[in-house]
Amino acid sequence: MEFQKDLDARGLKCPLPILKAKKALSDMNSGDVLRIIATDPGSARDFQAFARQTGNALLEQSQAEQEFTFFMRRK
Repeated sequence: MEFQKDLDARGLKCPLPILKAKKALSDMNSGDVLRIIATDPGSARDFQAFARQTGNALLEQSQAEQEFTFFMRRK
């Protein structure tokens, strides 16, 4: 998937991946896509809730071994 910004949140525990994603999205234009890579096992549920609460779209999420990848589109 094409994205405009990349966020490496590996090694960070909740709530840091969400806080860093929120900051990154605030610096982006509407419709831009942010890729987030995280290792926190709770990040899958956290990013789903974050998308519902903020109106930003969680386009895709996947897991490969201990890494989670998320693509979010800024509202």
